[in-house]
Amino acid sequence: MEDVQVAANQGLSQVERVVDTFVAPSKTFLDILRSTSWWLPFLLIFGITAASAFAMDQKIGFERIAEQAVQQNPKAADQMAQLSAEQRTTQMNVATVVTKDISYAGGVFFLMIAAIVALVMWASLNFGLGATTTYGQNFAVFMYAYLPHFFLGLLNIIFVYTGVNTENFDINNPVGTNIGYYMADSAHWVKTALSFLDVFGLWSLALMVMGSAIIARKSKGTVAIVVVGWWLLALLVMTGMTAARG
Repeated sequence: MEDVQVAANQGLSQVERVVDTFVAPSKTFLDILRSTSWWLPFLLIFGITAASAFAMDQKIGFERIAEQAVQQNPKAADQMAQLSAEQRTTQMNVATVVTKDISYAGGVFFLMIAAIVALVMWASLNFGLGATTTYGQNFAVFMYAYLPHFFLGLLNIIFVYTGVNTENFDINNPVGTNIGYYMADSAHWVKTALSFLDVFGLWSLALMVMGSAIIARKSKGTVAIVVVGWWLLALLVMTGMTAARG
């Protein structure tokens, strides 16, 4: 309780919160008990997402990225091969537009995901563990816990501009910070499952456990059961969906 009182009395600026997320994360999450402001981490993620999309657009091109996505999926490639030349052109044009729009709108999708995760965590902590967190606290925890992904976007920009692996670029897994990235010859569901074992993703997961434990005033071990449990469910669902699509 003393730490909470100190955080409430002194307070941190948004910049201090972001910096402390990487060097002293408990300070950031304690400060969320004072204020649930989250605008700076959102701007950072939104900005790096847009910059990453711009880099891909300029150096690779979304038409080529869409074509590579089809080539990397044997089932999709077979289906495309059965179409007429005109139909293939139409399908690829649609795929290019959709891929480009989703890439540039990544920050909006991130905001939607944050809203859903915050709701799930609020319900899980309050009704599952008997905590008294607010929706805003859970939303802010997710925003700051997600910040390690900023470096993932930054690495993607650097690699795209330097031409690293652009010949076999995978927009769903562009940077080799996870095991799935190196399993090019494996089934898609295997690569999807192993992509969850990502350096920055696991870093964010650990921050989620810490932040949720602080706002819930529960032990990290107890909260980890909830957070990691939802993470494992997401892994199973995404892997299952990928397997079902072939």
